[in-house]
Amino acid sequence: MKKHNFSAGPAILPAAVIEEAAQAVTNYENVGLSLLEMSHRSKEVATFMTEAEELVKSLLGLGDDYAVLFLTGGASSQFYMVPMNLLGENETAAYVDTGAWSAKAIKEVSNFGNVEVLASSKETTYNYIPKGYEIPRNAKYLHITSNNTIYGTQYHDYPETDALLIADMSSDIFSRPFDASKFALIYAGAQKNLGPAGTTLVIVRKDILGKIERSIPTMLDYQTHIKKNSAFNTPPVYPIYVCLLTLRWLQAQGGLKAVEAKNKKKADLLYAEIDRNPFFEGTAALEDRSWMNVPFVCKNKDHEAAFMDYCTANGISGVKGHRSVGGFRASIYNAMPYESVEFLVELMKNFKPELVA
Repeated sequence: MKKHNFSAGPAILPAAVIEEAAQAVTNYENVGLSLLEMSHRSKEVATFMTEAEELVKSLLGLGDDYAVLFLTGGASSQFYMVPMNLLGENETAAYVDTGAWSAKAIKEVSNFGNVEVLASSKETTYNYIPKGYEIPRNAKYLHITSNNTIYGTQYHDYPETDALLIADMSSDIFSRPFDASKFALIYAGAQKNLGPAGTTLVIVRKDILGKIERSIPTMLDYQTHIKKNSAFNTPPVYPIYVCLLTLRWLQAQGGLKAVEAKNKKKADLLYAEIDRNPFFEGTAALEDRSWMNVPFVCKNKDHEAAFMDYCTANGISGVKGHRSVGGFRASIYNAMPYESVEFLVELMKNFKPELVA
């Protein structure tokens, strides 16, 4: 039975990427060694690390004023590395609270400076993106989470601000074109839309660094990793290589404009069925619905176990909703084939609780 992987992360990768990555485990580009045992100082590894950095810049239209880093510690480490590197102890950072991950990021800031939460949708289980708030003139930076994996909300327009704009783009990086030059810093855990778990992408405008007086531990200073091309210590070579393969795949698809069209088509298909089907309903505000993570519930909670069993029996994997929302969540990242979304939609159309229970 074919499996359809709707997991929120670690998530689906393109089949071609998995095939090529598997070959590298046994014999990397016919050098007679597994990539898992090759030195990070070798010519081969240094070459593909540079290619990965260049592809990130090319896909996002960025120049040499930005550095591209592949770090460890997940996006969660960026929650404290951002204020540690950018925020003086008497300065203020502005945050918009749109979900569990932004809340965790907010928690870290007080260790380094002041934080002002401009708006929050917590009172409605984060089912919308707040709008209409004022950005303080004294804010050093504004931090947003571009897509909220758990709650299925996404920024479709980014805030305009004179402050440094910073985004956690873990779950929608490279899913659509956008003006990346508006952002001073972008970070993203790889395992949702770029590669496997084990590395974190950081894109930072170099001129914003080195501006604070704080002593920063060597490993937590962005400038350390810029100077050493993400290889100050041994980097996660294999996850970075799989990210490179995914970046090549994105380029081969026609870049972000082509990927956007495919993602919109998938999301439109699934949301149309959720809105049409008498057994289901979406949980996110219509204007803020994510193209990457689609949460929905059964209108009758008693039907949820039956639908989950129906999905499992038909090869649907990873569709159980997060405990914060319940119900179901279909994550339809870049690598998700349209045919898998079609298959899920057909199951929803054919679902008869009384026959499955």
